Amino acid sequence: MTATTDGSDGNGLPLRVVERTPDTAGVRQGARSARSIAGRFAAALALASLLGLGAILIARLLAGPFAPVVAPAEAPPSRPPTVLGLGRIVPEGDVLTLAPPFGAGDARIAALHVDEGDRVAAGALLATMDNETALAAAVESARATVAAREAVLAQVRVAVRAGRDEARAALARAEATARNADRAFLRTETLRARETATDATVDQRRAARDEAAREIERQRATLSRYDADDPEAQADVVVARRNLDAARADLARADADLDKAHVRAPRAGTVLTLHARPGERPGALGILTFGDVDAMTVEIEIHQSTVGRIAVGDTVEIASDALPRRLAGTVTRIGMEVVRQALVDTSPAANTDARVVRVTARLDAEGSTVARAFTNLQVRARIAVRTVP
Repeated sequence: MTATTDGSDGNGLPLRVVERTPDTAGVRQGARSARSIAGRFAAALALASLLGLGAILIARLLAGPFAPVVAPAEAPPSRPPTVLGLGRIVPEGDVLTLAPPFGAGDARIAALHVDEGDRVAAGALLATMDNETALAAAVESARATVAAREAVLAQVRVAVRAGRDEARAALARAEATARNADRAFLRTETLRARETATDATVDQRRAARDEAAREIERQRATLSRYDADDPEAQADVVVARRNLDAARADLARADADLDKAHVRAPRAGTVLTLHARPGERPGALGILTFGDVDAMTVEIEIHQSTVGRIAVGDTVEIASDALPRRLAGTVTRIGMEVVRQALVDTSPAANTDARVVRVTARLDAEGSTVARAFTNLQVRARIAVRTVP
């Protein structure tokens, strides 16, 4: 389409003329505004740099003479200052399970003399078994036997003294008879020499003399049985004393057997749990559990790879949701055997087959007071390591 000189196209229609000349004045004004902003920013940056440099120089001047700045050496990474583990609260000396005495057989409990929570002294009677009656009767029988043997011994001593006196008297009679027989024989011999006594009479006197001599020997032998330097060494007395000793040994054995009916406290402590009642035969759990809760400890399982960092005297902090607060203690013993873990965390991802060493920590007085009601409670333990190997 071609425009005509009169402002219309070839068809006679009017055309609008649009001015295409660029607005150079507006472009120049925008460029000047951008350069002004950039200049102000550069000036501000330069001013800030100068101010910072000046502050550094002033600080160095105030601090003293210039010295080279040495960058601190990077410290090597250190191990954590604590070791963690699971543990359980136990009385000092652990929890004891008291069973019937050896030899009690199938005896049942006749009476319990304590209740849970009772504090008892060492040797206190805790329970009595139903075989006590039979064992007590055996003791009385043995005691009666001892009394009878004592009476026999006294009787033997009296008999020995009487026998000694009788033997001495019999010896004296035999010696007198022998002297008379000897004199009679000598007279008869004199008469025989005068031919006033027959040979038969001489033979009779000789036989009487010899028989009197033999009687003396018999009486001396009898007296030797009783006439000892120590009357207690006389044979009959020795036998009676040995019989008495045997009876006393039987009595001691019967007294020992009577203890098979009694369950006593091995040491001072507290009854924790009763596992059997009167009329029941104790099972695998025994009669009761027992421990000294005045001093409480924590048995902690520490992984074998970290137990070497622990030393006796390290401080321990234990915690559990059941405890009213955290408890403090001190490591008192480190086990010498690696065993399989017995305590497992509640986390599903927890290791259940680790090798651990058991570390014992004793709680302080305040901690023991709180923990005495939580025997066998599983806790979380944090051991503060004093030195890192």
